[in-house]
Amino acid sequence: MASDNIQHGLRENMGQVAHQLIQVMLVGFAIGMTRTVVSAMAESEFGLERGSFLLLASFVVAFGVVKAVMNFAAGRWSERIGRKRVLFSGWMVALPIPVMIWYAPGWDWIVAATVLLGVNQGLCWSMTQTAKLDITKAEERGLTMGLNEFSGYVGVAIAGVLTAYAAEWLGARTGLLVFGMVVVLLALVLSVVWVKDTLPWAQAETAAHKATPPTSLPRYPDGVSEHPGTGEVFALMSWRDRRLFAISQAGLVEKFVDALVWALFPVFLVSHGASLTEVGWIVGVYGFVWGGAQLVTGRLSDHVGRFWPNVLGMWICGAGVAMVVLGSGPLWWSISSGVAGFGMALLYPNLSAAVADITPPAWRGSAIGIYRFWRDLGYAIGALGLGLAASLVGASEAVFWFVSISMFVSGGLLFWLAEETHPVLNPTENPAPRQ
Repeated sequence: MASDNIQHGLRENMGQVAHQLIQVMLVGFAIGMTRTVVSAMAESEFGLERGSFLLLASFVVAFGVVKAVMNFAAGRWSERIGRKRVLFSGWMVALPIPVMIWYAPGWDWIVAATVLLGVNQGLCWSMTQTAKLDITKAEERGLTMGLNEFSGYVGVAIAGVLTAYAAEWLGARTGLLVFGMVVVLLALVLSVVWVKDTLPWAQAETAAHKATPPTSLPRYPDGVSEHPGTGEVFALMSWRDRRLFAISQAGLVEKFVDALVWALFPVFLVSHGASLTEVGWIVGVYGFVWGGAQLVTGRLSDHVGRFWPNVLGMWICGAGVAMVVLGSGPLWWSISSGVAGFGMALLYPNLSAAVADITPPAWRGSAIGIYRFWRDLGYAIGALGLGLAASLVGASEAVFWFVSISMFVSGGLLFWLAEETHPVLNPTENPAPRQ
């Protein structure tokens, strides 16, 4: 595609944005099909011994480690072979997952299927996010991320509810098999037929910056080469740049919440008398509020900045988690889920948007991949922490306090170390020309 025919912007690329939104919703369906049924029926359907909190968390640990590594790799691969090929590869990996869950003779098969799910999510979700950032304008990044995460996490919530009903109608294994195969096959077809590779848009943005240097730039990290290697980008994201470190650690800790909701929240609800469909709806409230509110919170950050939505989101989400164990009943748990979901909606698209703000287009894909590496490693670290807390105390309530306190501490670090990254609200004036 000739660079002179490339235009950036949501409106200018509306068709391709729509296809990418469908893709990320299908990615959400793929992970959402495991959110309600698998953990809630781990004992009755998949042979897990009662009270085995660490084993129950093991499939989330496996998912987090694998997805983190694939996020890291996906960013680099996409800059070499293109976004579309990485997306297609992720869906190919997902093909065996529904069959493995259907056949699973024991919990080890569920863990193995979740490993493949981690590969799928690391490749596919990363590419839907990166692709949209490629084709939109800098001032639209908050809205872009809000749209992306809205579509993905509404997909997660819908899948959690639908598979709960499917499990009651068809049985847990058959319901997940039918739902999962439809999702994966549809995604494969759509990715081949309608999705375009957006790497040329990123290359065109880089060329435009070189040809006509702007009078002001985002606050990019200092002393970085034009095309840094993987090690240099990893160091910047992980410790060298305090802002990127603050964002990365916040991303890691906020995944403690998602690990909790996935692995132990359904078990907690069932142990307190909730039915499987009630669990689907209570957990679904978290996903629906998280997904739906991002349509507002992403756009909001394009006007007010990323800093305060990110910090307040960490603290509000932590408060929602603590609320779960301060009351009882489906209505209270649903409200608590909604509060946690709203906090997540404030921070989730805007942490990613902040990374995109202060990383140049030449290595933005790698930076986002490494941010997502740290963020999704939070699944594994969080799930281990959850399992240990529940095992040591002997009660699932302990994990809610572990996660809530972690969110408040991490939000404090973000407040202390981060800064506003919005390229218009806090730009670098009169930047020195790049060599």
